Amino acid sequence: MVSEKTYLMKAPTVVSRRDGETQKSNGGERRPALDLSIVVPVYNSAGTLDSLLKRISSTLETVTPNYEIILVDDGSLDDSWAVIQALKESYGTHLIAVQLMRNYGQHNTLMCGLGVARGEYVVTMDDDLQNPPEEIPKLFSYIKQHKLDLVYGCPQHRHHAAWRNWGSRIVWHFYRTVFRYQVTPTPFRIMRHQLAQSVMFYDLNFTYLDGLLAWCTNRVASIEVEHHTRAQGRSNYSIGKLLVLALNLYTNFSLIPLQIVSGLGLLTAASGFFVGMYYLFQFFASNIAVPGFASTIIAILILGGVQLLALGVIGEYLGRLHLNVNRKPQYVIRNIERWEKIPAMAVEIVRHQHVGHV
Repeated sequence: MVSEKTYLMKAPTVVSRRDGETQKSNGGERRPALDLSIVVPVYNSAGTLDSLLKRISSTLETVTPNYEIILVDDGSLDDSWAVIQALKESYGTHLIAVQLMRNYGQHNTLMCGLGVARGEYVVTMDDDLQNPPEEIPKLFSYIKQHKLDLVYGCPQHRHHAAWRNWGSRIVWHFYRTVFRYQVTPTPFRIMRHQLAQSVMFYDLNFTYLDGLLAWCTNRVASIEVEHHTRAQGRSNYSIGKLLVLALNLYTNFSLIPLQIVSGLGLLTAASGFFVGMYYLFQFFASNIAVPGFASTIIAILILGGVQLLALGVIGEYLGRLHLNVNRKPQYVIRNIERWEKIPAMAVEIVRHQHVGHV
């Protein structure tokens, strides 16, 4: 007699972003199938995945047995996907493995993970063990107790290089300026399933997840959590990537850059007027040794600089619009694998086939 087994189901290459499974409650409303989903973007982290999964699973077993861990491989150049493949049998139905076609960036990868998540609450965290999995229960308890939509885990002391902390502060400053929130956005966050699904409307590029979340709710808070040193390697973020992230924040969620350029244009026009009045006075006072030289140089430098700045800002907006109109993909899934139970009918078919071969 054949007992019920599990099997590995591979989804096709083209996967819907909204394939998260739900269940119907007694009232007929759709509700999440699990209590917790942990979404982890993976990039060149083959050496930390085993320890990461062990710590997450051992922590969550004390919270709820109904959880899933979603590892999204963002086009890793090392053996990360092979390590995930080797680990999947150890975690059974708790592990979902997603492989993207290439590297799309952390926030695009997170959007992919949120689309797959089936938990009532969804946690996002990095793969480098700087966010201790042991802090997940604290986030889980806090968001339930205070009935919030989103809670960030903010460490008091960050074990990053000085330049990384400086770049992060720029992003935080821009975030607070645009959204008027006093919280500090971090990669270690927990959100309700409803909020996670609410950002799925955004299928364009230049993604900044915290901006999308801020668009959808104001029930946001932060709590203090621990922050550890990286288990191995170094951060994949550089100053350039952090500045691009800040630029994504401004150009996708705010008109502030265009307003700054407009203000500069007004300031330049006013300055030109006053400089013109000054040289007109100097002309009547016969104090100009070389007529026209100073005013020409000043006008060229000021007006030329402001015009180039304005063209650059407008070009940035137009370029992003062009790429989104051409539907540059936010991400493309190469493979998604999860362990599922064989339906009863399938078990019966296997049983008959097995008997027929005896």
